[in-house]
Amino acid sequence: MSSVRSDPIHRIHPEPIDHVDRLPDSLLLLVFNKIGDVKALGRCCVVSRRFHSLVPQVENVVVRVDCVISDDDCSSSSSSSDKSRATGPFSNLFRLVFGGIVKPLQALGQFLGPKRPTLNETLNTPSSSSLSVGPGGDDDGEMDQGGVTHHSPTQVLRNFNEIRFLRIELPSGELGIDDGVLLKWRADFGSTLDNCVILGAASVINNVHLQVSECGNDGFCINNNITSGSNVGNSDDNGSIPESFYTNGGLKLRVVWTISSLIAASARHYLLQPIIADHKTLDSLVLTDADGQGVLCMNRDQLEELRVKPLSASSASKRTLVPALNMRLWYAPYLELPDGVVLKGATLVAIRPSEQSASKKEVSDASWLSTAFEEPYGTAAKMLVKRRTYCLEMNSF
Repeated sequence: MSSVRSDPIHRIHPEPIDHVDRLPDSLLLLVFNKIGDVKALGRCCVVSRRFHSLVPQVENVVVRVDCVISDDDCSSSSSSSDKSRATGPFSNLFRLVFGGIVKPLQALGQFLGPKRPTLNETLNTPSSSSLSVGPGGDDDGEMDQGGVTHHSPTQVLRNFNEIRFLRIELPSGELGIDDGVLLKWRADFGSTLDNCVILGAASVINNVHLQVSECGNDGFCINNNITSGSNVGNSDDNGSIPESFYTNGGLKLRVVWTISSLIAASARHYLLQPIIADHKTLDSLVLTDADGQGVLCMNRDQLEELRVKPLSASSASKRTLVPALNMRLWYAPYLELPDGVVLKGATLVAIRPSEQSASKKEVSDASWLSTAFEEPYGTAAKMLVKRRTYCLEMNSF
């Protein structure tokens, strides 16, 4: 009688060893957390039952939204996919819709418990005509547009149980600005706006032997040669805003930038309510866009504040009410950055609710403004804040 080990067939064709099965769960979770992207995680979970059970435990998740569908797009069955993107800050409401769900992502639905319908089941049911966000901010629905079923980030993220760090990326910024104009904002929210900083410029110039001879809509005229290393801005050494800034539309343009950015930020905040309610483990939530136009951030304390103290919604549209504000503005007709780039009509606006104490504003401004933007725009903010400060106020809206 010969043993199995002595069988020549087994010696020639040994049973294959699955080395992945030998990896501990903690190491696989580390890999999944490095992946982050929800679509890639959807593909991972169809590889094996083990992967399928581990993916819901991922703590670091990134959702890249494929399209943004406005109210008009929801109500029009003939609207095309290129109209599914909100183009202005004054839309009644834009929906964050996770679109184009492909087969690997259907496995995400299997994460749901027996008391919830699976994503596969959802895809096989008649689609609703729109994603309605009610008074409580619930946008669990789906949409069938142009033969493509769309699912909101709220619906997809409910498949994850342990999210701590969440990043949602829109396909583009909401603010329709002219080509060449720089406009960036960052806002921190709890149950309402904690702070917002806005950096704008009428144009961005590569400082390489350019001839400038024009009067811009910010009311500042100049006619000289700008060359690398030139002393840009010497005509405005005291940091004062020229009188033409007020008379030729420069101030009005900055007010429009400010209001538009605040509306975009408050609309994003309003739509995050169901996600925040579903994920008590969140330590950080960032809602940004592929253009790098705006970033909304919430840390653990701010997330908990929203759960405990519900937000106040604007009566005019589905967004968070912006409180009365104190604003500080810094302006430079031309600001040359260390890398040679020149910002024409550079403007920095720091915003906090009026109810916050003056001492808190003074103490926190230096670190807050210096870290609001990536380079080279972080340096631009540091340079602007050294100039003369102008104070403004704005009522709640």
